[in-house]
Amino acid sequence: MRPEKVQIVEELQATLNASPFVLVTDYTGLRVDEFSTLRIRLAEAGAECRVVKNTFLRRALTEAGLPDLSEELRGQTAIVIGESDVAAAAKVVKTFSGETKKLTVKVGVIDRAVVDASQVAAIADLPSREVLLATLLGTLQAPASTLARLLNEPASALARVLKAKSEKEGEAAA
Repeated sequence: MRPEKVQIVEELQATLNASPFVLVTDYTGLRVDEFSTLRIRLAEAGAECRVVKNTFLRRALTEAGLPDLSEELRGQTAIVIGESDVAAAAKVVKTFSGETKKLTVKVGVIDRAVVDASQVAAIADLPSREVLLATLLGTLQAPASTLARLLNEPASALARVLKAKSEKEGEAAA
């Protein structure tokens, strides 16, 4: 392989190693302005989209120790990679795919495990990381809140009884 190609594969391999996920897409029929829109939306979600040559991607995946995706690497291929949240990137890709009907997800690799297009769509339907963390926090706090109310209830009940009794005695004296 020529030195220029070796350098391209090495850069692609470094990019793949740095990203916790790779979504392999087919962008056949996508216009340049649509592709630019996709890139802008992905950048807002902390991800990026790169057009890659299938042979380079195949070799970079192998050298990075990622699963072999040779069956899916046909046609015009672009990869979506990011730094952290695969759900945000998957949401952008799913939304954009629904709008244009031109971008399709072929396959994905998340934490070195192969996921198909339907699993990527399921990930896109998940709530954001912040919402999931808030839900988890609420679930973890619920037993403590219930316990605090239960421990406080006898004292509250006693206070209500004493208040009612004092009000009743006040009415009787008047």
